[in-house]
Amino acid sequence: MGVAAVNTGNNLLFLIVSSMLAFMAVSGVLGWLNIRGLSVTVHTPDEVYAGLETLISIRIENRKRFLPSFLITASVSGSSTSFILLDPGQPETGSLLLAFQGRGMHELPGALIGSHFPVNFFIRYTSVRVPGSFPVFPAPLAAVAQSPGGTPDAGTARSHLAKGYDGELAKISDYLGGEPLKLIHWRLSAKHEVFKVKEMTATATEPVVLEVDLLPGRDLEERLSHGAFLINRLLKGGRPVGLKLGDRIIAPGSTRPHRLKLLGELAVYGKD
Repeated sequence: MGVAAVNTGNNLLFLIVSSMLAFMAVSGVLGWLNIRGLSVTVHTPDEVYAGLETLISIRIENRKRFLPSFLITASVSGSSTSFILLDPGQPETGSLLLAFQGRGMHELPGALIGSHFPVNFFIRYTSVRVPGSFPVFPAPLAAVAQSPGGTPDAGTARSHLAKGYDGELAKISDYLGGEPLKLIHWRLSAKHEVFKVKEMTATATEPVVLEVDLLPGRDLEERLSHGAFLINRLLKGGRPVGLKLGDRIIAPGSTRPHRLKLLGELAVYGKD
């Protein structure tokens, strides 16, 4: 159109070309200002497993003094989330799903901030560095728990077979005279000629130490995945779990921070 305006000397064409160039220049400046001054923080949860999608939160703050930002898209490792309006000094939080391949310490490659504001002629991008690292645990792989005596899932099996007072309901039986009164099932007893009592299972609290080299699996990665599964399963059942990594032993514990510590040890084991 510019060539046509020069060749023909048509003033109307000159006006049209000038208006288009001015519009492109103004939209370019506005688009550049729109993605400037944005601070990005990415938060990963404390449990991230290799190969499994994890919900990641991304927080964006507009640090410009007066100008808001519009139609912002934040992308991390190919996954993205959008923000319609970012007012100055008012952070907004979004979320996205990411999967990390391989256990160990990971770092996010950075966030890509883009916007097609003010018009959808061009999409402008800027890259923002995301500092920090986080552990990625081995992907849990179902395995049979080994007790210190070598019996598969011995602690769990004992808890289901042995009688107790604090476990789960096993069955209803007749009252023999030695059971605590709190175990009497009054509703069923009212329907029968004899008292009915609830038989409960015993709680399995015997500590267990998992030795990585003795876990099932064809290679180290599979053994570590079995270990992650067993740590989560046994601790969920209330059984203290420890870990033996070569010559180093971590004493059994049953708290959530202890579980995350064990999974973190599996994440970096053999990576040195």
